[in-house]
Amino acid sequence: MTQTLDAPDLGKSHLLRLNTLIRLRWLAIVGQSATVVIVAYGYGFSVPVVPCFAMIGCSAALNLYLALRYPATYRLRPTAAFGVLTFDALQLAGLLFMTGGLTNPFSLLMTVPVVVSATSLPLRMTAMLGALVIAMATVLAIVHLPLPWGAGSSLSMPLIYVAGMWVALTSSIAFTGIYAFRVADEARLLSNALAATELVLQREQHLSALDGLAAAAAHELGTPLATIALVAREMELTLGNDETYGDDVKLLRSQSERCRDILKRLTSLSSEGEVHLARLPLTSLIEEVTAPHRDFGIAIRLVPGEQQGPEPVGRRNAGVIYGLGNLIENAVDFARESVTVHWSWDDEHVAFRIVDDGPGFPSEIIDRIGEPYVSTRQGVERGGGLGLGLFIAKTLLERSGASLSFRNSSAAGEGAVVAITWQRELFLAPTTAAEAEPELDTA
Repeated sequence: MTQTLDAPDLGKSHLLRLNTLIRLRWLAIVGQSATVVIVAYGYGFSVPVVPCFAMIGCSAALNLYLALRYPATYRLRPTAAFGVLTFDALQLAGLLFMTGGLTNPFSLLMTVPVVVSATSLPLRMTAMLGALVIAMATVLAIVHLPLPWGAGSSLSMPLIYVAGMWVALTSSIAFTGIYAFRVADEARLLSNALAATELVLQREQHLSALDGLAAAAAHELGTPLATIALVAREMELTLGNDETYGDDVKLLRSQSERCRDILKRLTSLSSEGEVHLARLPLTSLIEEVTAPHRDFGIAIRLVPGEQQGPEPVGRRNAGVIYGLGNLIENAVDFARESVTVHWSWDDEHVAFRIVDDGPGFPSEIIDRIGEPYVSTRQGVERGGGLGLGLFIAKTLLERSGASLSFRNSSAAGEGAVVAITWQRELFLAPTTAAEAEPELDTA
């Protein structure tokens, strides 16, 4: 039976922590206040100090309200974060309006709210905020108070300089916004994909541990079952050939003995088969990963290759079993009639090769196969997906020391080819202590 994975919920990754915005705004308030004081009183320029501090005071008031109203760990919904960042953009635009518009060298700070939005908010909201900031920059290029300068004089910047500042600001918003969004989005996707990988690995390890649970259950049930058997034997001796209860007591005793036999087999399976369950020969591994996919109308052919030395016996690794099974499942999904599994080994390497007779990997994504959310499916193939399966399989196999390659076959009748290779010493299971001890010659 195949397993399917749902896409992780990406909504939580767009929740911006309120404390982050509060700290950034306090930093901006300190910088804005220091700039106004230095320019007005240090250089003696004609700065509208009171209106500027009124704008800065609005930002400080919002910070105090948010800090007192919500805990530091509170995360803002995207719409709320968008509103807060819009306020920051409007507040900065108001300060720039009073201090020269785009002729003010600090006008490039208008890119900051857009960059913060790009790293944490959905693309639609970031585009809206970017368009708003560009619109405000366009207005500030035309309408603004004079740039603060010495008393009795003014500095008039040429139109070409203002136009250049507008182009620089617009380009910075577009470039930094898109770059920050792509980097943050890829980091979120990778984080979610790795979380899905950990869940899959935990599930496989849980299934592998069921034999231990069975042994524990057999051990715990052994004592009460022995008591039941003892009481049933005493009742049988006491009642003898009693016509009313004699047959019932005999049945009770026989069923208790049957339960003891079942528990004995479970205990034997865990203790005597522990080494077998922990170590898996290569051919047994191949049969285990291919068996679940044989009933889907696609022939699976097993073709052994070059074999030098004894057969490799690897660790029973839940990640390896899931990863190889997922690759075979993908091959079955895309194959027309058959999938061929090749394997070989020598003194240095253990190799697999999975080949299907399907259309092969699309050329536009073949170099990106194995990245999260990169899928070759177009919604019409069997078992459509999001590309997480290949990423999880690749990640789990690489954790075991394998190297993977994806390509299209040049041979007629063959499509996609996936090659998996281990260094032999990484594939082999460690020898148990019992096996490592030399046998003593008692002759």
